[in-house]
Amino acid sequence: MLQILTILLTFLSIITCLPSNSPTNYKEVLRLSLLFYEAQRSGRLPVDNRIPWRGDSALEDKGQNGEDLTGGYYDASDFVKFGFTMAFTTTILSWGFLAYDDAYKKADQYHHGLNAIKWASDYFIKCHVSPYEFYGQVGDFAIDHKFWGRPEELNMTRPAYKIDIKHPGADLAGEVAAALAASALVFKNIQKDYYNLAVRHAQELYKFAVNYPGFYHEVIPGAKSFYQSTGFGGELTWAALWLYKATLDKKYLQDAELFYIKFKLKGRPDEFYHSKKTAGIQILLAEATGKAEYLNAAETFCNYAFYKQKRTPKGLIYVEKMGTLSHAANIAFVCLQAAGLNISTSTYVNFAREQMSYILSSTGRSFVVGYGENYPKKPHHSASSCPDQPSPCSWDAYKSKEVNPKVLYGALVSGPDQNDHYEDIRDEFLYNEVTLDYNCGFQSTIAGLLHHQEN
Repeated sequence: MLQILTILLTFLSIITCLPSNSPTNYKEVLRLSLLFYEAQRSGRLPVDNRIPWRGDSALEDKGQNGEDLTGGYYDASDFVKFGFTMAFTTTILSWGFLAYDDAYKKADQYHHGLNAIKWASDYFIKCHVSPYEFYGQVGDFAIDHKFWGRPEELNMTRPAYKIDIKHPGADLAGEVAAALAASALVFKNIQKDYYNLAVRHAQELYKFAVNYPGFYHEVIPGAKSFYQSTGFGGELTWAALWLYKATLDKKYLQDAELFYIKFKLKGRPDEFYHSKKTAGIQILLAEATGKAEYLNAAETFCNYAFYKQKRTPKGLIYVEKMGTLSHAANIAFVCLQAAGLNISTSTYVNFAREQMSYILSSTGRSFVVGYGENYPKKPHHSASSCPDQPSPCSWDAYKSKEVNPKVLYGALVSGPDQNDHYEDIRDEFLYNEVTLDYNCGFQSTIAGLLHHQEN
């Protein structure tokens, strides 16, 4: 009886959360999310830059031996370039692009989608300065977080931190290996030379990760406070699976299945994000092998999310307060992938649509900057809070009660609490923070829903 009541309440929440107005414009949301990534670009911007208030920045980013480390993406509201979450972001964007390239074409965003992925993979290739040496972070959190202003006006020391044989980080090396393998696959039939280059770097980083275990947060300061890893078994498995997809070399699939057992990745996870990738691993194993064990694991995860996961009163999947909306979006994306394996297809597609409806419209507001009605006007984001140049930008902009002068189009904010309470306040990052990894599962889910809408 309790299970039946739970199911009825779940369906009731779906009905109450369905948008009451016109259908969601997934094409526009996809376009805007890509603009968010362009606003986060570091380095020398391309001639087709679409963000008028952004310019070249951090052109002196260098490694400890003078290596060129320009490019990549700023992590969040600040200007640290953080390899671990940037890599996870790149993999999920690539996964969504590979699965739903038709959606990017129909939204006229195919070229921009490619550019978003390559902006990161180009940077990772620069950071991989030798087979067993990778720069995983540029910028110091403590120093950077004393600055509030434009990236074009950065004036602090920006140290670069790396992993190597004496200071290994298998989790970071594995994460980037997966990102480069996924990126390579995106370009396999477009730029063969780039595919080969990215695969080579991915294979070298994978070998580094396998042969030199260790935690990157023990090497790179700041990681323990902001993006501490919980293990490296998931990253090794993740990397092996993406290398298998990119190369079809069965040794990588064999490695992945061995790692899956060795690192005890069986069982049902409750979430999917940069340091908890088991749900995505189970999907990739199911896709690669067709084995019932993995298919059942994927179905168990998504059924738990749909029927039993804690929800807010208005129907949002709730994992934790930090990045509330991104957690829901990531789960929705994984379940869209399960739908692609013919597991409860209509149920999981509707589930993803319901979660995106909450984010975009059904509560009477949008949580994506620049989209829909009543969207966030004060995201916790330094550059977009600055007035037009030549007016100075400082902590006064952070303290201002006015809306951000620049619209950070496409940014998904952290979101509401477990009671659906949300405040559009710049200095409250638990509600209004924006980050690279918040948008990746969201963007890929939007692409998936556009794919299902059009087919």
